[in-house]
Amino acid sequence: MPLPLRPYDPPTDPWIEVVHADDTLIVLSKQAGLLSVPGRTEPDCLEARVRGDFPDALTVHRLDMATSGIFVMARSKEALAHLGKQFEKRQTEKRYIAVVEGSPDADSGTVDAPLRCDWPNRPLQMICEEHGRPAVTHWEVLERGEGQARLALRPVTGRSHQLRVHLASIGHPILGDEWYGDGASAPRLLLHAERLAFRHPNGGAHVAFEVPAPF
Repeated sequence: MPLPLRPYDPPTDPWIEVVHADDTLIVLSKQAGLLSVPGRTEPDCLEARVRGDFPDALTVHRLDMATSGIFVMARSKEALAHLGKQFEKRQTEKRYIAVVEGSPDADSGTVDAPLRCDWPNRPLQMICEEHGRPAVTHWEVLERGEGQARLALRPVTGRSHQLRVHLASIGHPILGDEWYGDGASAPRLLLHAERLAFRHPNGGAHVAFEVPAPF
C-alpha cells in the first residue's frame, strides 16, 4: 500500500516570491510545504500560482514539497528545452543546505548509492545496487552543534528524494524528515536549495541565483 500522506496545507504568505524575472525565465523561492506541480487531487502548487502572474511559465525541474529554495521556470518552449538539457546533462550547479541528526566523523564526503522507488511504500525511495539509477551526493560540514550538524550538499544527479535518502543511509537523516528520519525533530524538513547556477537560454551567459536558508 502507498505510504499515508499528511493533509495538504500549503503556505499562502507570500503567495509567490519572485527572485528574478525576464523575457526568458523566472526564478522563484519556493516555500516548504508547497508542491512544485499539481498532485493527483491537489491543484494548488507553485506552477499554478506562478501562471496566475506569468501565463507562459513552464516547469523545468522540481523540488520536493517539503523542500524550500531556488526554483527556475522557462517562458518559452525554446527556453524550456535549453534549461532542461542543462539539468539532464548535469551542467547546472546546485547547492543545498541541510541540518542533520548527529555529526559526521569526517569534514566532507561523498555518497554514491543508486536509488529506485520503494514500490510497496511509494513515494518513498530506496537504495538498490541491482536496479537503482546512479545517484551521487557530495557533502561538507559547515557547522557542528550539539547532536546535529549543518551541511552543504552538492548533488551530482537529481533523483527523487536523493539527498534525504543518502543522508539517512550514512546515519545522519535530515531533521524534520517524516519519511526517512524523525519528523518531530524539527517543525519542517530542514533542507533548502540555496543556490542554482546555469547558462542563460538567451545568450548563454553563466548566471547564478541564491536564497539564504530560512533556518
